[in-house]
Amino acid sequence: MLLATFFYYQNEKILYIDLAKSNMQNVVSKASNEIIISHMTNLEFDKSRYLNEYEMSFYDMNQKLLFGSLKDSFDFSLNFYQDKDKLIIVDSSAVGHLGIWYIVLKDNSLKEKISKLTLNIIGIFLIFYSIIALVGWYLAKLFLKPIKDERQRLNNFIKDTTHELNTPISALIMSSNSENLTQKQLERIKFSAKRISEIYKDLTYIFLEKTQNKSIEKLEISQIIKEEIANFEPMIIRKKLIIELNLYEFYYEINKDDFIRLFNNLFSNAIKYNKIDGQIEVILKNKILIVKDSGIGIDKTKIKDIFKRYYRATNQSGGFGLGLNIVNMICKNYNIKIEVESDENQGTIFKLNFN
Repeated sequence: MLLATFFYYQNEKILYIDLAKSNMQNVVSKASNEIIISHMTNLEFDKSRYLNEYEMSFYDMNQKLLFGSLKDSFDFSLNFYQDKDKLIIVDSSAVGHLGIWYIVLKDNSLKEKISKLTLNIIGIFLIFYSIIALVGWYLAKLFLKPIKDERQRLNNFIKDTTHELNTPISALIMSSNSENLTQKQLERIKFSAKRISEIYKDLTYIFLEKTQNKSIEKLEISQIIKEEIANFEPMIIRKKLIIELNLYEFYYEINKDDFIRLFNNLFSNAIKYNKIDGQIEVILKNKILIVKDSGIGIDKTKIKDIFKRYYRATNQSGGFGLGLNIVNMICKNYNIKIEVESDENQGTIFKLNFN
């Protein structure tokens, strides 16, 4: 019970701090985005809305107060600071727009929350200790680690999803503010909308796919591959990649959306984790599809985990650990055997056997 209570206290404390930090980050990120957009569109930044609701201040490049209500002293080099009474977050994403370099937000609720949490835990402990001491010890040993790991994976998933959505949404907002859109802005809007659509489709497949009826048809796989690769042309050009195709005609019975999602996840990973001026080779021959890239590769010890949901073998590029999980799910649904070979800093090969 002591162990269970201690770990529960630590987990709840960390969970509250993580949640408070996430909420604070959302507030300063929103303020930073509004500052940037206000600067770029020559509109006035409504600072009163933030100063009335939060204890926060805005500082210039020399860390001098521009406006705000925060009176505490703190170190600007620390992104996040906490003690027993408060939490402080320092955000520098405004990067000088409207003369603002630092946004600092303070949360004073930590001491009260921790005190309330402590009293609740002590009360529960005194009531149930004599009844479930042995059961509590067993459950703590058996369940706390998986619960902690799942909480961490869920926190990472929420954080990564927020980040993945924020980038294309910000690009859409900035690109659509102009009255006369340039061709580059239109391409940026199209690319951002496509990225949001891909995220939506991945989440839909993971959480809602079982409720959907699928139509299975005999598809000419090589033709679909060529069509989908054409959709990645902006990303290919951006990284100056060389694409080599060796495709033979091949028919297979599968839902079209499933195959497109399967191939696109593999091909987009080959682009994202590739190097500038790298190569991607796509081979379809003898009922085997191979996607080979010259990218960063995967650590041998991590290959066994890459198909797990929310798992990411590297933080080098965006994403939140759903793509390869979806690939694995589709392969299992259609009895497609998938193999992976990879060498760090050399590249990765995904091989799909349709036999």
